[in-house]
Amino acid sequence: MSVYKVRRKSQSWYGEQIGILILDAAYPCIPGNVGNATTYDYPVRFQEVRGASIDRLLNQRDPALKEAFVEAAVELRDRGVRAITGACGFMAYFQEEVAAAVDIPVFLSSLMQIPFMHALCGGSVGIITADASRLTPRHFSACSVPGDIPLAIAGMEGQTEFRGAILEEKGTLDSDEIEREVTEVASKLVEQHPQVRSILLECSDLPPYAHAVQAATGRPVFDFITMINYVQQSLVRRSYAGNM
Repeated sequence: MSVYKVRRKSQSWYGEQIGILILDAAYPCIPGNVGNATTYDYPVRFQEVRGASIDRLLNQRDPALKEAFVEAAVELRDRGVRAITGACGFMAYFQEEVAAAVDIPVFLSSLMQIPFMHALCGGSVGIITADASRLTPRHFSACSVPGDIPLAIAGMEGQTEFRGAILEEKGTLDSDEIEREVTEVASKLVEQHPQVRSILLECSDLPPYAHAVQAATGRPVFDFITMINYVQQSLVRRSYAGNM
């Protein structure tokens, strides 16, 4: 008989390894989006960061949000998750503060994959972000991205449907149109920067279109989901079975 023990007295249920901090925003999170639970083959737990609007995080970079991020992360930790990620790449702004506040792994931004991508593929790392004008050196340094890795950055802020649906939260989302927009942005990125050997979809709303971006560019495509799956597999190792 196996013997199990309580991990945390604040934990009343089990089986959720990945906790996800999500913005205080309202737009459709379609399958493939970090904010849609059916994206994953395993259970996840979401925790809204109260007051963390798109405007306050991306545009204002409001330092007062630190307390809200830490509070939400502690709540996830206390409920038993074993690692905490984010649902917006710009949460990198608070990566260091959240990591210091809890005793479990924290990986708030897909930007953390950049060193691995560069080591794996060489060349430049192409980044497609929600808003290139809002991506600052602090976002990269907080994710331990060395300054000598060559980057080529393109933003979605000029794309009509993406801006309206995501950045302005108009209430509807035309997925086919956003796929067309991000594929066009990716194609222009590699055309203008042929040294790009891999592409990172920094934005948590773009993984649904990773297959289309790969088909259009022929590059390996990384995103939040590749990162979350990687960490999940490290947390829940399975025994191997087969034949010899």
